[in-house]
Amino acid sequence: MGVKGKKAMVKRLKKGSSQLSAEKSGKNESADFLLSLDSLAQSRGLELQGIRRLGWITIIMLLIFCFVRTGKSKHFGFMEFESPEVVAKIVAECMHNYLMFEHMLQVHLIPPERVHPKLWKVANRRYEPLDWVQMERKRHNKERTLEEHKKLVEGILKRDKRRRKKIEAAGIDYECPEIVGGNQPAAKKIRFEEE
Repeated sequence: MGVKGKKAMVKRLKKGSSQLSAEKSGKNESADFLLSLDSLAQSRGLELQGIRRLGWITIIMLLIFCFVRTGKSKHFGFMEFESPEVVAKIVAECMHNYLMFEHMLQVHLIPPERVHPKLWKVANRRYEPLDWVQMERKRHNKERTLEEHKKLVEGILKRDKRRRKKIEAAGIDYECPEIVGGNQPAAKKIRFEEE
């Protein structure tokens, strides 16, 4: 996905969250009841299947927090109901200490006055974790200039010299093989200058 695609996606998500906040501000706040979910299992798709077993209850929103960098679950979230407080209490009692994928689910009722007003702003965000392997591969395989290559070789020789001194200081009689490689890198591509 390019830069334009990411900008468009962020714009759509902001538009959706602003519409969501406008809808929420228009309706009666006291009618909604919120449950906090703690100790959620790692796999988010399976969690949602377990929570959706409560088919007789209208769940307005389900928000599971995850790390921006990796995209993995933070093991906590919130669930909002459009039902009386009694039903929310019953759900909290039923689901509290529910064993879900080897984790004891902790569910607590949060009164509407304790809910942060910006809680649902992050509800529709999609986290695409960075591909660290690809980034490292790209950094490692980049073409280096002569100065960069010279600096790289100097660092390798410096570390090797330090290693040899440590071996001698330990009293170990060991002949380290010499590092083969010159200061000039072999040309990867032949470039012809056009006149």
